[in-house]
This record gives sequence, structure tokens and C-alpha cells, in this order.
Amino acid sequence: MAESVKELPRLKQKYREEIRPALNEQFSYANVMQIPGLVKVVVNMGVGEAARDSKVIDGAIRDLTAITGQKPQVTKARKSIAQFKLREGMPIGCHVTLRGDRMWEFADRLLTLALPRIRDFRGLSARQFDGQGNYTFGLNEQVMFHEIDQDKIDRVRGMDITFVTSATTDDEGLALLRQLGFPFKAAENDPKKATARKRAFTGSKSQIKKQMSRK
Repeated sequence: MAESVKELPRLKQKYREEIRPALNEQFSYANVMQIPGLVKVVVNMGVGEAARDSKVIDGAIRDLTAITGQKPQVTKARKSIAQFKLREGMPIGCHVTLRGDRMWEFADRLLTLALPRIRDFRGLSARQFDGQGNYTFGLNEQVMFHEIDQDKIDRVRGMDITFVTSATTDDEGLALLRQLGFPFKAAENDPKKATARKRAFTGSKSQIKKQMSRK
């Protein structure tokens, strides 16, 4: 009986066939091993309410398992903080680290299904890189994922998602994620850059106040 050949995740195949050659052409690497790629994806869900209600962490674990297809690890408090009624060892969140095919499949679902379902979505900020080509962004709720049954949501939960890449600079990391299909905001649509451009013509807030006082 012939063994069935496992099919490559769609995004992984696209990376190998299209994205790697495009990045190599863009940056002219001396060695193909220098071409950046995805290393892992970390999904972290903080649950501060778990300090007051231990059942809350169970809901977070259930949601994160459904979203990622992998059982999360529980994050526990490292020290006690009396004003927050927090004791050392209490569960305060959960996280999942995805690698290999599961990482590629999650990234594909996130980019093609989940992000487009966000209401009034205007794109991701390109300012969230860490200086070494790794990118983190936050989501305010879990309802945009198809794996979540909206009728069974006990409460809204946000999460942080970190894409760890083998890029050595933010420019390389940005180029990789753009090729993968990350919907980054255009520079002209970034409100922070628009404010900076406006101030370049009108001056800072303090300068504007001085001009108004002279009039």
C-alpha cells in the first residue's frame, strides 16, 4: 500500500516557490540561507480576571485551543502583588507557540479569513517591529476567527500575536511579511504619519499656541 504524500500548506508552498526568489532578488543575498523566513508564531492571551475567577482561564484555554489547534501553556504570576489580589503561581494568561506546518496554516487562516472579518479594518501598522525583524500586533477580540462559535462566547478576549522571523533588520522583516500577504497600512493612510506631516507645516502644539498668543 503506497504511503499518502502529505500536502504542503498553501502559504508555505507560496513562500518556497514565489516569496523566497522575490526576496533574494530584492536584497541580493550572497547566500540563499540568508533569505528570511518564518521561525515561529506566538499567540498570547492575558487573563487578568483569572485572579478573581479561576473559571475565566478555562474559557481562555478553550478559545486559544480552538483558534490555534494546539493546547496552550498557562502563564502564572511570578510574584505576589497585594493591591491586585495576586498571589505567586496564580494563572494570569495562556500562550501557544506554533512551528512548522501548523504555524503556516495558522498564518494563512489569519491573513485570508480572520483579519478581513474585523469591522472597519484599515490595515496593520508597520511600526510594530522590534528592531530585529520580528512583528507583534494585538487583536481586541476573538470573534473574527471562524473557529469560535459566537453563540458560545462567555466574554470578549484580546490577544497579542508575534511573528518571529529569521530576518536581521526590520526592512527585511517587513518585506517578508508583505510578500506573505500582511495588510499593512499605506504610509499616506497612517494617522501618526499624517499628524507628523501636518505639524511639519503648522509646527508643534507649543509653537501653534505661541503663534495664537501673538495674534
